[in-house]
Amino acid sequence: MDQTEINAGSTGDGARVVLEEAVRRLDATPRRVAVIAADPALVRAGRDGGARLVVGIERTGRRAALEAAGADVVLTDVSQLDLGVLRCDPWTLAYEGFDPAHEGHREALTTLGNGYLGTRGAAPESHDDGVHYPGTYLAGVYNRLTSTVQGRKVEDEHIVNVPNWLVLDLRIGDGPWWSEGGLTAAAERRELDLRRGVLEREVQLTDTAGRGLRLAQRRLVSMHRPHLAALETTVAPQGWSGVLGVRSGIDAGVVNANVTEYAGLADRHLTEVTARRPDPGVLVVQALTGQSRIAVATAARTVVTDATHTWSVPDDTDGRFADRIDVDVVAGRSARIDKTVAVVSSRDRAISTPVQGALDELARAPVDVAGLLAAHEAAWARLWSRFHVRLHADRDAQLVLHLHLFHLLQAVGPHSADLDSGVPARGLHGEGYRGHVFWDELFVLPVMTMHMPEVSAALIEYRWRRLGAARQAAAQEGLTGALFPWQSGSDGREETPAQLFNVRSRRWMPDHSSRQRHVGLAVAYNAWQYFGSTGDTAWLARRGAELIVEVARLFSGLAEYDPDDGRFHIAGVAGPDEYHDGYPGAPGAGVRDNAYTNVLAAWVCRRAGDALLALAGHDCDELVDRLGIRADEQTRWAQLGRRLAVPFHADGVISQFDGYEALAELEWDRYRATYGNIGRLDLILEAEGDSTNRYKLAKQADVLMLVYLLGPAQLIDLLRDMGHSVTPDTVPRTVRYYLQRTAHGSTLSRVVHASVLAHTDTTRAWAMFRDALVADLDDTQGGTTREGIHLGAMAGTIDIVTRSFAGLRLRDSALTFDPRLPVDLHHVDFEVRHRGQRIAVSLDHERLLLESCPCAAAPPVTVTVAGRDMTLEEGHTLEVALPRTGSGDLLGTPLVSPATSPDDSDR
Repeated sequence: MDQTEINAGSTGDGARVVLEEAVRRLDATPRRVAVIAADPALVRAGRDGGARLVVGIERTGRRAALEAAGADVVLTDVSQLDLGVLRCDPWTLAYEGFDPAHEGHREALTTLGNGYLGTRGAAPESHDDGVHYPGTYLAGVYNRLTSTVQGRKVEDEHIVNVPNWLVLDLRIGDGPWWSEGGLTAAAERRELDLRRGVLEREVQLTDTAGRGLRLAQRRLVSMHRPHLAALETTVAPQGWSGVLGVRSGIDAGVVNANVTEYAGLADRHLTEVTARRPDPGVLVVQALTGQSRIAVATAARTVVTDATHTWSVPDDTDGRFADRIDVDVVAGRSARIDKTVAVVSSRDRAISTPVQGALDELARAPVDVAGLLAAHEAAWARLWSRFHVRLHADRDAQLVLHLHLFHLLQAVGPHSADLDSGVPARGLHGEGYRGHVFWDELFVLPVMTMHMPEVSAALIEYRWRRLGAARQAAAQEGLTGALFPWQSGSDGREETPAQLFNVRSRRWMPDHSSRQRHVGLAVAYNAWQYFGSTGDTAWLARRGAELIVEVARLFSGLAEYDPDDGRFHIAGVAGPDEYHDGYPGAPGAGVRDNAYTNVLAAWVCRRAGDALLALAGHDCDELVDRLGIRADEQTRWAQLGRRLAVPFHADGVISQFDGYEALAELEWDRYRATYGNIGRLDLILEAEGDSTNRYKLAKQADVLMLVYLLGPAQLIDLLRDMGHSVTPDTVPRTVRYYLQRTAHGSTLSRVVHASVLAHTDTTRAWAMFRDALVADLDDTQGGTTREGIHLGAMAGTIDIVTRSFAGLRLRDSALTFDPRLPVDLHHVDFEVRHRGQRIAVSLDHERLLLESCPCAAAPPVTVTVAGRDMTLEEGHTLEVALPRTGSGDLLGTPLVSPATSPDDSDR
């Protein structure tokens, strides 16, 4: 490297050191010039000066200004800088070079999966060494271990890192193996093809004697056949001929070690490992989870083509089983090693034993990647036809949205419809949050319901199957109904740890997250949304109504009537904020009348009554009899729907909870100046001997979640129906208030804020949307992406485009549109499924076009734009003009409607 110029601008000398080290590691091209700055003027000077890379550092909401000045990428902290990422194609995530500081992050983002299994993008020759972390996870496969923490025995349930099928190592002659340093990568490039679901890798290798080897790999986890995965390795010696050693195997000696915070916990989940080789080149390994006794069998077949080869003595040590192959390679000629793998567990259906099931899957599989590719690509093509969201905006936004859709479909794709598994907050991409199921389904299921409702039904079924555990949890607290846990795993019991380790103070903190009773509200919300989208009354009778009723029963029991104010109150809960688990001096006791909890509880109580009305007749009678629903219960639900308390500040702003207004203000500027990233104020304040309970702040959106879920108009209508005095200005003032007091310590927070801002300030909404987009790509949460992607936030960015910018909401059985496209988003296209119709949506600043695909069984759909109802018949088109008024509101006027007559359009 002849010259690298670093301009740290106002970011300090630390930025200079980090950037110099990053450039050095990547062995940048000669005369590469890099500029990093927080000042748009310095960014512009760097661009004008011919810098090859200009990085903007944004901490004060100036992303747009930095981009306008010419920044190639905008980050919130220099530690997020990964110089190897290439963003040249909206369908390709590429990495150039090897960067140990970002390898775990890259592995998570290049994970391949299909809803049944997921495998991190780790190099096949690698092992868990503090830089790399191979990991493979099966949906719903958990195990419990007991650890000693601060002298106490604690039991935790984790998703299990199952045997690593990727293992493939090389050496030249009898030299040391690649994994042992025998080969060195002079250049490396990885490309994740999002359209096809294929990860490709090219590496230029040399050994200690200077012999070169060109390697190309591609891998897939089949979207067509969920038990199958494959790795193809092509090698070509450069300037030499001889023997290339290959070691292909399965590592069952793996442990759960992906999360640094869990280092003090027990981590070995696999026991009773056995292996056998039924045929040459075929290896099958079975391991049993220690407590849950789930058997996982992995069968691998290795085939060498285009070169003579001989099988050597197997290499089996410490739970790692490998076949050894000596391949005769010739200079300038390629040889190919194909490894095809089948994974089956004892939780699967239609098998005799996991080992036999894996061998049967393998026997039916093609022998190479090429044989699997066509059906795999076709499966992905079908998914993209359903889930495509096309943005006519900047290239990066489209790339990241594709990345988010890709990982959403890998975590909860079509094969999830056949599984008993929920929505893991970190996908099948790592061990963050122990692989547990949280309320993230509140952000995931609306997307799935609008595109693939059968998957939503299966994910809701996960909750329904665990109603027994939720009813038991409620009963243990003297309540009726269903108390769903904050963290859920295999059987639906509460999995939230009692303690949280603070890496700043090096102390364990009490974790009172289980005070968040609102998970059940999310379950009921998703159930009602699914029914509204599908109109499936049979499902409502069998599943949905029961979930809604049992959640309504829980909050009916939690609510206490106060005759002095004539209202019901709910105490002892924590809201989505998470930073207030009690009042100052009373941590863990919860708060009174959390606005989000109470308003959504009122909404759910109303839906319980609506569900019974929707099932009027035989289905309702059966449901009432089966659940023992009494007339006085229905009366109480109606009362709660009208009279639950909602606290307000003196100026009319909705209070996060009763007493929030009396808390102290935080010195936000001082904390930002001191700590930079203040997303985890709970850890910062605890390390200072203080507590978030004392301050007017929030980790993430809390009150604003109501605007996100219900929309401003429906929220105002509901509050008025509940007897609260509100005005049209209530929501905007509430939004402004909490925008200033939210730390964004969760990736979900910016999703909600972007959605809410779309109603009042589309320019700020677009900037917040861009911040939400890059949360995982740039690892803005301080290194957490290596532990798994943030699935709810990824789904939420898709939802912003459809729910907020396109303004698509479901109200009763109608699709309503209130488009609010930001200036930088010129056009958007996507597709939804509603009441049996497949509807293509095309929207720009002037018109909304809806095209329904022909489907003989689909009934007409009511579409509402700006309060005007129209009817969309199957196979027809609606085109609506969207002229702007002087106030910036959007009005809808139908231009063309082949599906309706003028009279019909007025219905």
